[in-house]
Amino acid sequence: MTLLEPGTLLFVAVFALLLSGAFAPLEALGWWAGWFGDLADEEPPPAQGEPATIIPALERDVGRYVVFLSGIDSVSDEPVPQRQVRFLERLREEVSDAVVLQVFPYSVTNRALTGERIFARFWRWALRQKLGTRSHEQIAGMLINLRNTWQVLVSADRRYGPFYDRGTAALMVRQLRRAGYQDASGLPIVLIGYSGGGQIAVGAAPFVREALDAPVSVLSLGGVLASDPGLLAVRHLVHVIGARDRVHKAGAIMFPGRWPIFPYSPWNLARRHGKIRRLVLSPCNHTGDDGYLDETKLVEDGRSYFEVTVDVLAALVRDSTGPAPVASLTPVAA
Repeated sequence: MTLLEPGTLLFVAVFALLLSGAFAPLEALGWWAGWFGDLADEEPPPAQGEPATIIPALERDVGRYVVFLSGIDSVSDEPVPQRQVRFLERLREEVSDAVVLQVFPYSVTNRALTGERIFARFWRWALRQKLGTRSHEQIAGMLINLRNTWQVLVSADRRYGPFYDRGTAALMVRQLRRAGYQDASGLPIVLIGYSGGGQIAVGAAPFVREALDAPVSVLSLGGVLASDPGLLAVRHLVHVIGARDRVHKAGAIMFPGRWPIFPYSPWNLARRHGKIRRLVLSPCNHTGDDGYLDETKLVEDGRSYFEVTVDVLAALVRDSTGPAPVASLTPVAA
């Protein structure tokens, strides 16, 4: 028997999957226990009369703050996929009065997988494989997706989720204050969660709201969402999905709180209170070619899927002070 035999590879893959699942909550619990430094949830707000630390590019009139949480293919708070880089650039152009930030939502310590970690060398190898062109390289790179998927499940778990979500919220609060957000200023904060980042955004939202005394909304782009208590704390959640996206449906299947037979779950309560809106982008898929950020596939009016996604999210961000007018944002079908 060699390591290349399918049976052996399957055994190793299953063992690695179960092992990574068993260790998934440890980073969040370790952060809470103070193993990785100071436990302080956020940086303290500036003293009375002391100016906030604002990076030079943000010295302008600001009407809202946006925090982007990337999909499960990311390894750090710097977007690797060029489509996500261009998406953030275009969003900043379209919503000129918004400060657009990003955090790495799959580590409560904000440590890149390829950074100062015990297994950093392994994750650097996995990233190289993921960015390769051959099929077996891309399959090896899927390990990053699997690892980050476990972190999404930790966020959705009611045992470990509050620790994880509080840690992620601390990262956001720190970034927001450094970018000039003033506590209790009333400026809206919009969390945009792509894929697994949607669930983490919902979980962290109540802690961000509490820390900054701010109105918080969530935009889920193909998000895999659980029935999270955070749904009851947000101003509203707009669940933006593609007509051909099947990945987002995993949330409705995996998490019983989203089933209609549990009418008092956070999801169903939030729906009855009008906090959850759904917007279908036809005919986008979840990712890759013909995904939300595809710049080659076009709809009837000549816009690419990428442009439709940017236009819709930009309109939702601009309308972040109230419920989103979903009907007026439906794009034309291809």
